Amino acid sequence: MKKSFRPSGRLLAVLLAACSACFGQQALSSAPKPADTPKSTTSNTNFKDRSPRYHIEPGDTFDVTFDLSPEFNQTAVAVQPDGFVTLRSVGDIKVAGQTVPELTQTLKTAYSKILNDPIISVVLKDFEKPYFVAGGQVAKPGKYEMHGDVTVAQAIEIAGGFQSSAKHSKVYLFRRVDDQWTETKLINVKEMEKKGDLREDAFLHSGDMIFVPKNTYSKIDRFIPNLSMGTYMPLQVP
Repeated sequence: MKKSFRPSGRLLAVLLAACSACFGQQALSSAPKPADTPKSTTSNTNFKDRSPRYHIEPGDTFDVTFDLSPEFNQTAVAVQPDGFVTLRSVGDIKVAGQTVPELTQTLKTAYSKILNDPIISVVLKDFEKPYFVAGGQVAKPGKYEMHGDVTVAQAIEIAGGFQSSAKHSKVYLFRRVDDQWTETKLINVKEMEKKGDLREDAFLHSGDMIFVPKNTYSKIDRFIPNLSMGTYMPLQVP
């Protein structure tokens, strides 16, 4: 008569552990890999950011200092309306739209024709302060200076908040990319504030414009007579 085999408690624990590891490995292999998981994207990632560095504008002035050739130093160099400046010994150079590091490199390239590896420092003296423009259905439309970081929701509050005719769910953010192109971003401020999720609250860059359109009711409101309830006649149905 054959004896039935009964695994000891220790052996049984080992077998259970092996089975658990096997099934766990199988579950991991069937689970979607991180690369397969759709990446969460927000409109912020699609909205190209203009360089946060200041760009030289017509009307700005700057000083140019040559460490080894002080005879070429110039103060209060003014950027003309066409974006050009006139510099000693090199003539007219277009600098509008450049950042200070880019301007420094432009000047080095220009002066390298008459100086050997010039060391140049550029210091902005007078320039346009960072600003944003708020338009449409805000209490106080206009141009506002930016002191530090400002988001779309904060800019609306700076401009006096929404008017009663504003469409909170559609706030347009316009950002100029270059002389020919301007990007547009649509922000649902109503939904953002309702959820308490500020990830969509984009930071403004200098020169940005926000525009708040009218809501549907305010568009047709002027066509609705301002009558009391007692003035309405009951509809006669034949």
